[in-house]
Amino acid sequence: MPKIVVDVMPKAELLDPQGKATTGALARLGYEKFQNVRVGKRFEFTVEGEVTSEVLAEVCKVADEILSNDVIEDVVAITVDDELIELEDEAE
Repeated sequence: MPKIVVDVMPKAELLDPQGKATTGALARLGYEKFQNVRVGKRFEFTVEGEVTSEVLAEVCKVADEILSNDVIEDVVAITVDDELIELEDEAE
């Protein structure tokens, strides 16, 4: 069965408290090369049957309307079986 993965991240211009805490924890543990860690969300869907354009349109709609808060988050990637799907830029 095909797998669709949706990655959601906090908007770049917003503070990411989880990322800041992770960055600090890594530094305290001796991993000082990692700066500005950002923490996001990953959603995995398995699909019965073929991933058609209709299925992709539906997952994009779900990602925008349900999985992400468009005020503070961006859907940064959607992949199907490890193949990146082009996201349309909403800034028109």
